[in-house]
Amino acid sequence: MSTPEDTPPTPETLMGGTAASPAPRAAWDGLLPDQLARAYLGDRRSERRWRNFFRLSWLLLVMAIAYAVFATRAHTAPGGPHTALIEVRGEIAAGAEASAENLVPGIKSAFEDAGARAIVLRINSPGGSPVQAGIINDEIRRLKKLHNKKVYAVVEETCASGAYYIAVAADEIYADKASVVGSIGVLMDSFGATGLMEKLGVERRLLTAGENKGIGDPFSPLLPKQRAFIQAMLDQIHGQFIAVVKEGRGARLKETPEMFSGLFWNGEQALKLGLIDHFGNLDYVAREVVKAEEVIDYTPKENVAERLAKRFGASIGAGVVKALQGSVTVR
Repeated sequence: MSTPEDTPPTPETLMGGTAASPAPRAAWDGLLPDQLARAYLGDRRSERRWRNFFRLSWLLLVMAIAYAVFATRAHTAPGGPHTALIEVRGEIAAGAEASAENLVPGIKSAFEDAGARAIVLRINSPGGSPVQAGIINDEIRRLKKLHNKKVYAVVEETCASGAYYIAVAADEIYADKASVVGSIGVLMDSFGATGLMEKLGVERRLLTAGENKGIGDPFSPLLPKQRAFIQAMLDQIHGQFIAVVKEGRGARLKETPEMFSGLFWNGEQALKLGLIDHFGNLDYVAREVVKAEEVIDYTPKENVAERLAKRFGASIGAGVVKALQGSVTVR
């Protein structure tokens, strides 16, 4: 006896009845290639969009690098009468934008360019390394002896400490009435964690060859004789700073007991003390003093790779070491 399972399908049973169940599967099988095609085309479009995105990104990167290279070199080309500009911005430190290594080549180019009528140092800096500031100051004074060109310092917001160390190399200093000027002093900052370590039961094990090799270590006590040694060193650097200021400003300086104490003043007060000479900005100095309104920037610019390296952590290690060990700062 035959069963329904043994009975072969007929056209009638395919069109209706229980045997018609394979028909929907056939329809689904027919739709599958279409779905695959749409998915494939979608993937291709997505791949094409990403490929175009990366091509555009590379193009923009190449254009940015080319702009950085040519913008850096453009200012070195000799031109007609103009005012040469050197930007002194941010912290003055080795490896920073306002370092001697970065600024001195631009200063030298400005002095050597026959078209540059004078050099303007546009300053907006809280200070920094006495070594870097000293190198820049020395180089400006050396070049002034070799070339018959005036140097003017123009203060924007801040010209404090090491920045003022650089400014006094100029023939005249200009500032705004509200600019911050001065802070002629020296500091060395660090911290001490010995009390906290005692509370936590942490012992510092520092092995040295030389009893003062660990001087300034924040995790070890600072002995009185070590403190006196550091203070004597800071006082000596402070004396060097004061001597440079007096030499640069000469008789224009109206000394007061607070002048070299590390205090700072606004532009109006600084003018009365002889720390600056006049009020004025870059445009005023170029137009009215130098008589060359065209301003050409001689400040060496970092290329894109250098800027990205610093931004994404190349200087983090140096910052950590500075925070832990302390450093001498003209500030």
